[in-house]
Amino acid sequence: QVQLVESGGGLVQAGGSLRLSCAASGRTFSMGWFRQAPGKEREFVATISWSALRSLYADSVKGRFTIYRDNAKNTVYLQMDSLKPEDTAVYYCAGRRGDYSDSAPAYEYWGQGTQVTVSS
Repeated sequence: QVQLVESGGGLVQAGGSLRLSCAASGRTFSMGWFRQAPGKEREFVATISWSALRSLYADSVKGRFTIYRDNAKNTVYLQMDSLKPEDTAVYYCAGRRGDYSDSAPAYEYWGQGTQVTVSS
């Protein structure tokens, strides 16, 4: 079965940067990042197509976050800059065999999550 493993989470000061990584076993997929704060619903963050030619971002992170992938390493990244306390959440990597999507139910594969905490 396909496995996704996130890494790179941690504690960072507001205004700082952090890069999340998601290593995928097997073939490449359309990939996405979602996040969930305690007691709140899971929300879309960013997604990228299998070819990396198309990407989509939530309005809340546009201009601050960048999703990209290295297919040679079978890894997708989320570069997070200008971090804000409201970015604090568990970040989940997700993959699907179909086209890129901002809808969580569309994704078949999920990582275990990595905690991102932004201090004020």
